[in-house]
Amino acid sequence: MMRSLSLELFHVCSVDGGYTRSLRNQFPKQRNPPLPIPVLKKGKRLRFTHSSFICSATLAVMADEKKKVFDVESAASLVKELRGSFNAGKTKSYEWRIAQLKGIEKMIDEREKDIIEALHEDLSKPELEAFVSEISMSKGACKLALKELGHWMKPEKAKTSMTTYPSSAEIVSEPLGVVLVISTWNYPLLLSIDPVIGAIAAGNAVVLKPSEIAPATSTLLSKLLEEYLDNSSIRVVEGSVAETTALLEQKWDKIFYTGSPRVGRIVMAAAAKHLTPVTLELGGKCPVVVDSNVNLQFYLCDLKVAARRIIAGKWACNNGQACIAPDYIITTKDFAPKLIDVLRHELEEFFGKNPIESEDMSRIVSVQHFKRLTRLLDEDEVSDKIIVGGQSDENQLKIAPTILVDVPEDTEIMKEEIFGPLLPILTVENLEESFDVINSKSKPLAAYLFSENKQLQKDFVNNISAGGMLINDTILHLTVSSLPFGGVGESGMGSYHGKFSFDAFSHKKAVLYRGFTGESPARYPPYTPGKLKLLKTLTSGNIVSILLALLGFSKD
Repeated sequence: MMRSLSLELFHVCSVDGGYTRSLRNQFPKQRNPPLPIPVLKKGKRLRFTHSSFICSATLAVMADEKKKVFDVESAASLVKELRGSFNAGKTKSYEWRIAQLKGIEKMIDEREKDIIEALHEDLSKPELEAFVSEISMSKGACKLALKELGHWMKPEKAKTSMTTYPSSAEIVSEPLGVVLVISTWNYPLLLSIDPVIGAIAAGNAVVLKPSEIAPATSTLLSKLLEEYLDNSSIRVVEGSVAETTALLEQKWDKIFYTGSPRVGRIVMAAAAKHLTPVTLELGGKCPVVVDSNVNLQFYLCDLKVAARRIIAGKWACNNGQACIAPDYIITTKDFAPKLIDVLRHELEEFFGKNPIESEDMSRIVSVQHFKRLTRLLDEDEVSDKIIVGGQSDENQLKIAPTILVDVPEDTEIMKEEIFGPLLPILTVENLEESFDVINSKSKPLAAYLFSENKQLQKDFVNNISAGGMLINDTILHLTVSSLPFGGVGESGMGSYHGKFSFDAFSHKKAVLYRGFTGESPARYPPYTPGKLKLLKTLTSGNIVSILLALLGFSKD
C-alpha cells in the first residue's frame, strides 16, 4: 500500500508539486538546477548550500537524512503522541481552544511582515493582495471563532416525540480526534490556517501538511506554529511525496484536503482504508455567463463594472491561480466584441501596456505550471484564437492576461481546469444555450452570472449545479462566513468557513434524556391485540385518540 500510494502521488506531483520544482523556481534559467548539499553545524539545524556537483555518496547521506527526518514510523509515532494528548482531554476544554485561537491571532498580527515576504517569495504576490486575500481573511476567521466559540460549543436543543414522552433531547458537538489538514500552494497561508482554525475550535489535535510548492510559506508556518501554539497537540509536517505518503498511511479521525481532483482521489482512497471521513476542497472549470440585455440607460457603466469584476476575480486573484477564478466566459455572438473591447481597456488600466512587468500581478508558481499553461496555448486549434495577450516570459514565470474566442470544446484548455491567466470566451446564439454548455461539464466549484434579468437569475440558480454561485460579481461569496464554502461532485465534498468549519471537524452526537416515569407496558412482551391497538393510536398523531387511549378509553 505504502509503495503504490507513494508512486501514485509521485506521478501526479504529490500535493501539487515536487522538491526539484521548488529549486527550479530559484534557478529559472538553468535546465538542471544544482541540488542541495547538506551542511551540518554544531548546535544548528541541517541547512543546505547549492553546488553544481553532487556525488552518489552525498545522495545516499541525503536520502538517509530524509528518511530519519520523517518516514512511516515517524508518522505513526506522531499520531500516537497526539492521540495521547487528545485522549487525555487536553484539547477539549473551552480554555485550551481559546488560547490556541488567540495564539493564531497574535501570530498573524506580530508576524505579518514575515508572512507577506514569504508570499512574495513563493508567488510574487502583491502586498495588497496578500493582505486582503490571506492575512485579513485568516484574521477574520480567527476573530469570528473567538467571538462565537462559546455559542458553537453549546448543545443544540432538539424536539422529542410522543413515543419518548416524557423526555428531552440535544445535539452535542464533540471533537473527532486527531485530524490531518493537507493544504495547497496558491493561498498557502489562508488555505492552511482557515481549516486549522476550524479543527482547533472543534477541539481536535491537528497535523498540518503545508504545500512544498510554496516553500517559504511552508517553512514559515512550521516555525510560527511551533512558536505560538501548543506543540503537544498541534504540529506541522513539511515535505513532499514521501512525507505525504507516510501521513496518509496513518489512521486519522478526519482528513481535510485542498488541491486537485487527481490527488483528491488518492487521499480519498487512503482514507477509505481506515474508513476515515474526508473533506475535499477541489476545483473545476468555473463558468461566467454574461447577459447582453443590460439596462440601455446604464449600458457602458454596467458593462465596465462587469468587466472589472471579472478581471478582479481572474487576474487580480493570484493571476488566475485560484480554484474559484473564472475559467471561461459564455456570452452571445453579437455581444462578445463589445465585452472584449471593455475587458481589453480595463486590463490595460489595471496592469499597463506590458502586464508582464506589472508588480500588481502574481507570477506563475513554478516552471512546470508555466509550461503546462503555455502548452495549452500552443495547441494547434488554440493559438490562433488569441485576441488579447498571449505574451510570456519563462525567466520571470509570467504570462500576460490572455483572452481567446471560440476555442473548440475538444481542446485541452476547454477540458481541464486552467488555473492560470488564460480566459476563453465561448459564444452562443442565445444565452439559454449556456446552461447546456455548463451542464455538459463536471460540476464547478463556483458559477457566475452577470445579468439584471430576474428570471434569468432564477433559472441560473435552479438549473446550474455548482459548489457556490454569485450573481453580478465574482469570488466574493468566499468572504461571507455565514455561507458554506465547498464543492459538489468533481469539485469536492464537504464545506467550511465560519461555523461550517467548526461543524466540519465535529461529530454531531444525538443525546436523549429520560427519567423513570412514563412507563408504557405496551412496549414489552407478551404482545397482545390491545397493546398493538394502543401503539397504533399513540403513533397516529391524532391528539383526541391519544388522550382517550391514555385515559383508558377507545374512540371506536
